[in-house]
Amino acid sequence: MAVSYNRLWKLLIDKGMTKTDMRIAAGISTSVLANMGKNENVSLETLTRIATVMECGIDDILEITSSSQERE
Repeated sequence: MAVSYNRLWKLLIDKGMTKTDMRIAAGISTSVLANMGKNENVSLETLTRIATVMECGIDDILEITSSSQERE
C-alpha cells in the first residue's frame, strides 16, 4: 500500500494557500512536510491537524493506493 498526498496539494491550490502557510497554521515541522512531499507515511495526529486547518476530512487530504497503481 502506498500513500499519495496529491489531494492535499490540489486542495491548497483551490484555497490559495502555500505549503508553508498550511504548515505554520497546522503546527507541523518542515521535516513532516518534506516526508509528505515524498509520499511517505505521517502520523494520524498530523493528518488531523491538517484536516482541521483545511476544514476538510482526512480522505480529502490523502489517497491510499496499491503498489501496482503507484508504479503506473
